[in-house]
Amino acid sequence: MRRIFLLCCFAALITAAEVRAQVKPVAEYIDQVQAISNRTDLKSANDYVDRNHDAILREWIAITEINAPSGHEQERAKYIEGLLRTYHLDDVHYDSAGNLIAVRKGTGGGPVIVFDAHMDTVFQPGLQIKASIRDGKIYAPGVGDDTRNVEALLATIRALNEAKVKTKGDLVFVFTVEEETTFKGVNIYVKENKGKIDHYVALDGGYEGFTYAGIGINWYRHHFIGPGGHTRSRTPPYSATLPLARAIDRIYQLPVPANPSSNLNIGMLGGSEVVNAKAADAWFTVDLRSTSNEVLADLESKIKTILDEEATKAGMTVKTDVISKSPAASLPGHRDSYLVRMSEAVHRVMGFDPPIGNAGSNNGNVALLAGISAISTGAGPCDGSHSLAENCEIEPIYKGIKKVMLLEVALAGVQ
Repeated sequence: MRRIFLLCCFAALITAAEVRAQVKPVAEYIDQVQAISNRTDLKSANDYVDRNHDAILREWIAITEINAPSGHEQERAKYIEGLLRTYHLDDVHYDSAGNLIAVRKGTGGGPVIVFDAHMDTVFQPGLQIKASIRDGKIYAPGVGDDTRNVEALLATIRALNEAKVKTKGDLVFVFTVEEETTFKGVNIYVKENKGKIDHYVALDGGYEGFTYAGIGINWYRHHFIGPGGHTRSRTPPYSATLPLARAIDRIYQLPVPANPSSNLNIGMLGGSEVVNAKAADAWFTVDLRSTSNEVLADLESKIKTILDEEATKAGMTVKTDVISKSPAASLPGHRDSYLVRMSEAVHRVMGFDPPIGNAGSNNGNVALLAGISAISTGAGPCDGSHSLAENCEIEPIYKGIKKVMLLEVALAGVQ
């Protein structure tokens, strides 16, 4: 038995050594990316970006000022489609979800690389958006999340075309819908194309670094259900808002770990629709996030206990709606994968010392959950995401566009 155990340990050591031997050092990827960056055609593509700062900024503003609430992206999509139709791409079309897809075919022999930027924003229909520029920044709702990355993709296509850069693999540009709400766009795209995608890059936030795994995100709407009544009624004695308030206070006292990275937020509340009524249905939402599915399960269990106890105390019942559930997404060994190492090399060649994390929260999560190698990054630094005061620094986006373009070419390969 001891002999068998030793043989098994020896075999495991050999397997681990083989895996380590297959992982190419980042330095080799850096040399490869540097060689690509030094090519005449890549330098020409970068020169195109430098010569067109004003045009890129104007187009970024124009797209930003087309309001695109999640589920209502059609006007913005039509504008982007009009631009794509002038780029002489191999294919421009919409899929069944309403995603706008553009394909720049490679010469052959390379992987299929998807670059995704979502078109939707969190702002209400009818909002009139007018961008303003001051102190080197552009201010407008949605200017960063995710319009900076939509513009980055458009600019890279033009630059690659202008410099006549030929990649081996296909570059697929997907402008997705409903990232901010249901992930409908990416879910349908990945489901319909899973077997055709080698690597997936979600552009959504980030600049100097990237993420290679996805944080789990679970959304709930919890209801306390009671009999209701008039303010002056003696029976029933309570509005359903009472157990709601007590539950919220207790939930916010739950310890939420920082490692693994985890978050809890109660963002929405609802109750009676008039002042002089006791709520028969009082509800609140919970947004749970963690890179650990075990932490998510533990918090969910503790929240359920609190809800049941407060409902019983008030003589009411609990009803829970699951708005959406997305578990933490990671691929075994992904930190040492081709995509992650090549992405790190691109960032280092661009002069960044990249923070590399495992808590992405975007369309890349869906690709990872489907078993597709994926990362998420972005084209420029921004602040105030999801607020009317959202803003981005202007100058860095040009370097960000060059970074995205180098990532496109490095991943797809060149002749």
